[in-house]
Amino acid sequence: MRSDLIFGALTHVTNRYQLCQLASKATRKLHKPNTRLQDTTNEVLDRFKDTVPMDEASEAVVEKVQLQERRAA
Repeated sequence: MRSDLIFGALTHVTNRYQLCQLASKATRKLHKPNTRLQDTTNEVLDRFKDTVPMDEASEAVVEKVQLQERRAA
């Protein structure tokens, strides 16, 4: 059931709002034509359950990119 996938994903992402944002972005990137969107969403949540989608290393890279974008603007 999807609720089991959501609670499994919440072990790595503690903020539910952030989980929704990450899941929607990942679903858009991983979705293949001719497949059900629900299956892609379940796959994303299953991946979040097994791995940490946002660890400290990726947060530092995101902050660095955002800082560079601000300077360019």
